[in-house]
Amino acid sequence: MANRSKYTIEYPVKCSPSILYPFLSTPSGLGEWFADKVKQKENSYIFEWAGSNEKAEMIAAEENEYVVFKWDWMKNDEYFEFRIEKSPVTNETILTITDFADKKEIGDQELLWDAQIHDLKHRIGS
Repeated sequence: MANRSKYTIEYPVKCSPSILYPFLSTPSGLGEWFADKVKQKENSYIFEWAGSNEKAEMIAAEENEYVVFKWDWMKNDEYFEFRIEKSPVTNETILTITDFADKKEIGDQELLWDAQIHDLKHRIGS
């Protein structure tokens, strides 16, 4: 996991932060677009894709503002974050994703996020 770099991607989302936040922070919401199935026990989340499981901890959250997860295999200073902001110019809701990946894989990871956010927008009618 050498050479991992932090990157961010922004997506406009046509809904209020209060509608978007549960899709980013709850097992049922995350199960709608991010994983096939999500289970939660306290701050531990188990994400399932096609029978494969990954475990993450929710390390920080503020309702309608952000959620930060850390995969159990990530280095201590790595995480992935969903941040919800309102554009001061357009009043549009912006979902900003911060994640870490190997430098040569960032493009592929961004394409994966694009596909997942497309599913999220479809689920919320955006």
